[in-house]
Amino acid sequence: MYNESDYIMLSALQHYMFCPRQCALIHIEQQWAENRYTAEGKVLHERVDSNQSQQQGGVRVVRTLPICSRLLGLSGQADVVEFHADGRVYPVEYKRGKPKKDRCDEVQLCAQALCLEEMLDVQIDSGALFYGQRRRRKEIQFDEELRSLTHDVIRKTHQMIQSGQTPAAEYDKKCDACSLLSLCLPKSCASARSVSRYMNRMLGGEP
Repeated sequence: MYNESDYIMLSALQHYMFCPRQCALIHIEQQWAENRYTAEGKVLHERVDSNQSQQQGGVRVVRTLPICSRLLGLSGQADVVEFHADGRVYPVEYKRGKPKKDRCDEVQLCAQALCLEEMLDVQIDSGALFYGQRRRRKEIQFDEELRSLTHDVIRKTHQMIQSGQTPAAEYDKKCDACSLLSLCLPKSCASARSVSRYMNRMLGGEP
């Protein structure tokens, strides 16, 4: 059971899976910068985040629903949650672009489902990711594998944020798409470490 002061944002889980250093820069050091990708995502969410609910047939659609979990120490909001007449609760997360190669979007959606399960005392078997580029939903099953992965990411994200330590920069091709590239400077950090290792070897401090 977590105190509210120890809650982490749901978005931190996706940031951690993309890059632990990015997550630390945002959630520990409170740094942020926009680029084309974050701007496109912001526009997409502005269209969805109306803080309104509406009835569509037998489904009540609630937008921008605040959610949290005391057991997992999470807080944030769900883009859309559908409440069906048969009692089914169905979260929908909106994303720019198209499905990613990793499971970071699925983990964020699953974490939303875990929050809703705790808040509403229900079982949620599936939800959906809506991608702006493809303009259609991708259904996600919250099976044991995804639930286990989500719990693991939550634990690791909590540990890193509670440590207050920002991981060292490691350059990867995906860094070029990161909005924090100019703040992180992974290539410069990597070069500095290479020079440091070279000097240590020359001075006999490293084999």
